Amino acid sequence: MLAVDRLSALDYDVDMINLLQGLVERQTEKFIVINVAGVGYKVFCSKQALNQVAKTGQEIKIWTHLCPKENVWELYGFLSYNDLEFFELLITISGIGPKTALNILSVVSVDDLEEAIVLGNENVLARASGISKKTAQKIILELKSKVKKIAKSPSEHSRVVDDIEAIDALVSLGYRLAEGRRALDAVPDNIAGLENRVKEALKRLSKK
Repeated sequence: MLAVDRLSALDYDVDMINLLQGLVERQTEKFIVINVAGVGYKVFCSKQALNQVAKTGQEIKIWTHLCPKENVWELYGFLSYNDLEFFELLITISGIGPKTALNILSVVSVDDLEEAIVLGNENVLARASGISKKTAQKIILELKSKVKKIAKSPSEHSRVVDDIEAIDALVSLGYRLAEGRRALDAVPDNIAGLENRVKEALKRLSKK
């Protein structure tokens, strides 16, 4: 392997290793080693991912993100591209490093994180050790507008996306954030579409 000082002099792309497919050579509580054509790649994974990883000697395909550091380059792996995208969003936040982001994904699924961000639920994020209330608030604030980018498909996450905009609409009409959340929570899931969900939430707010 090239020395780190030589690597740092090269133009690199963190997506230069974006997908690995090979045999699981070793598995620990924090990482796996994947044998790809005779080369072993050490890949750090969330606890949830490690629990689903194929056993030693079996084949695996995993999405990866390369994190260059001062004295080592580390690979982080995910079983779905959606998880990888959320990880990459988390590490864009100042103060959230790859280990912290992986820790969050170890205890909270991406679907639950999306819902927590939409509803401003700090307690969900606080499940991860090392995540303070202030950090949870920062994650919610900075990722609220970006959560659309990690939707698996328009149909699957349309309500999540609609609810982000619905809460903003209610707040812009003068309602408190907590009021808007409660009203939106009371809207049945079968009522779809931003305009329809806002109308239903307003009906509930007008009855108070």
